[in-house]
Amino acid sequence: MKSSTKLIELTEKHAEAIAQQWYNNIKNNPKTPFYHAMPESKAKQQALNFYNKFGKLFLSDSPFEEAHTLFAKYAEESYMAHIPLPQAIYAITLMRRHMWLYAEFQSTFTTAVEHHHAAESLNRTILMFDYATYVIVLKYDELLRKEIEEKVKSLKIKSPLAISLWANVPK
Repeated sequence: MKSSTKLIELTEKHAEAIAQQWYNNIKNNPKTPFYHAMPESKAKQQALNFYNKFGKLFLSDSPFEEAHTLFAKYAEESYMAHIPLPQAIYAITLMRRHMWLYAEFQSTFTTAVEHHHAAESLNRTILMFDYATYVIVLKYDELLRKEIEEKVKSLKIKSPLAISLWANVPK
């Protein structure tokens, strides 16, 4: 069995346990204060959504498109819940970390060959999270611009200066 398959199977089989470890970290982490008051079930669902879809994302022939679908939804839900962008990104970073910590704790990769495959898996996983970061930031930017545009329109500002300032905001 290839180690990448081992990682996928371990992650999906133990998604609940990994999500619990992630939640235990995030609920008290000083970098994620928004999550401290979030109900456990709601927070853990974020991690479970990722862990349960990890295999599909990891093995996809078009990983960016898969990542875009998965993480645009995560970003939209996080934005609507008013989770600050840095905390939404850090939460994803911790999801990756806890997935690997769990695999390491389970001694999943024991032989030299498995360590080599694990390094390949790690590179692929990092790529997925690079895509995630990009998509999340992109979606937050889109949603924030839309929200600002709606607020500006609701003010019914007719000032040529205000209109020209808004029109010149880089997109």
